[in-house]
Amino acid sequence: MKIVELLDPASVEADIQSVAKNEVLAEMTDVLLRSAKDLNREDVLSVLLERERLGSTGIGEGVAIPHGKLKKIDQLILAFGRSRKGVDFDSMDGKPAHLFFLLLAPEESISVHLKTLARISKLLKDTDVRDRLLMATSGEEIYEIIRVEETT
Repeated sequence: MKIVELLDPASVEADIQSVAKNEVLAEMTDVLLRSAKDLNREDVLSVLLERERLGSTGIGEGVAIPHGKLKKIDQLILAFGRSRKGVDFDSMDGKPAHLFFLLLAPEESISVHLKTLARISKLLKDTDVRDRLLMATSGEEIYEIIRVEETT
């Protein structure tokens, strides 16, 4: 399954304002809820915070992929956010995170969840893609970069 099949353009935020990890998780939850309006904000945030307690989802190179599993959903749900300033996300390389993919999966999902995490990681391993996402001027442009990258 492609990232753009899971990512609603309404759930792309080009200008994350939060400056602390837990604030980013809350703001990214709000971004996700733009397209997943029936989810409970506190449930989503609780799952994300619990996952972060197990270890940071900051994978390095300015990227974080906060994720978790929810009982109340039947398919993967994705949101994207960008912080121009960067946020200390306890990343493996110690560098601030600028690009955030938030992924929620159904509780019983394993393989699709892991495949999607791998697909996001592969996309963002490309320095050129990261640079273009950082330089994009809008959420629409960010979405288009992701869409084009997945078709090439």
